[in-house]
Amino acid sequence: MRIKLLIILLVVNVLASAQSRHIINIPNIPGYQTLKCDFHMHTVFSDGTVWPTERVEEAWHNGLDAISITDHIEYRPHSKDIVSEHNRSYEIAEPLAKQLNIILIRGAEITRSMPLGHLSALFIRNANLLARDNVNDAIREAHEQGAFIILNHPNTKEQQPVWLDEYTQLLRNGYLHGIDVYNGNEYYPESFNWAKEKNLTVFSNSDAHRTIGMMYEQAQQRPITLVFARSRTEGGIREALFSRRTVAYFENSLIGNSSLLEPLFFASLNIPATPLYIQNGTSNLIFITNNSDIDYELELVQPGVGFDLPQKIILKARRVTPLEISGNSNEIAKTSTLNAYYQVKNLWINPEENLIITFSFRNI
Repeated sequence: MRIKLLIILLVVNVLASAQSRHIINIPNIPGYQTLKCDFHMHTVFSDGTVWPTERVEEAWHNGLDAISITDHIEYRPHSKDIVSEHNRSYEIAEPLAKQLNIILIRGAEITRSMPLGHLSALFIRNANLLARDNVNDAIREAHEQGAFIILNHPNTKEQQPVWLDEYTQLLRNGYLHGIDVYNGNEYYPESFNWAKEKNLTVFSNSDAHRTIGMMYEQAQQRPITLVFARSRTEGGIREALFSRRTVAYFENSLIGNSSLLEPLFFASLNIPATPLYIQNGTSNLIFITNNSDIDYELELVQPGVGFDLPQKIILKARRVTPLEISGNSNEIAKTSTLNAYYQVKNLWINPEENLIITFSFRNI
């Protein structure tokens, strides 16, 4: 009874201290819910500076759906002051996560020197069993617990941007499933290439050690992994990660497969279906509403046949933007559908290539 009362008081304190929960406006796509997640962070139970419940509070304030606390197994500089086993941070955070409807995924970070480096293991059952002298034994144990394993920040100074034989062996054994393309405040284009080549799930995680408020300015979005899940559940997230249905979201950029980015782009927009009635020498406006929090930066990749379009346009977040189309020849009279081809400069399908989209407008 006393424990339940303490949880209630903690929830009341969280809600009272917050002005509001931020809502991240990123739409669902057909067949899936778009979940906002951060799968890499630390607490005082390894080398972080915050209590586990703070991570849950931050997630609630920031509008996230799911998080994983991935405290280091091998590196625990506060161990003289905080004596505990490896599951304790999850156990402390779990009651508040349930109260605030944050999906808390049990995780841990296997932390070794190169060549293997740092690996996060998600959906584990018992973090204590990962404390093995031999790193291969630790990874095998995580795998046997059904873990989804992520290669963390693989392009830091210690981990040069080279795909190592050890990574190949992890893949062959079925021990590696995802990779960071963005971590903290660093983008790794090499990781994005590896994700495409090796069929790895892409991630954008904060790797937070301090409070999120100290790491990012108030108007700055923390790194987020967008997960396209069939349900807003731990099982739904697990299935989506193993199926590689994620997009890395950071600094108004999105990185992932075109099969996810394109429906996400069009789900963000409201485009009127009203015919344009454009002829040679006349023009009309299409008012495009962007309901998302993402500023979409468009650049024309192919001139229109019989009509002109803006070379560049920004569809501002939560704004209505006019797109002007002007007839420049009699060719437009022969066309009932006007196709406009743009690349979206902040949506990436590989490190050198943006998503190309097609707007189709009726013209009578």
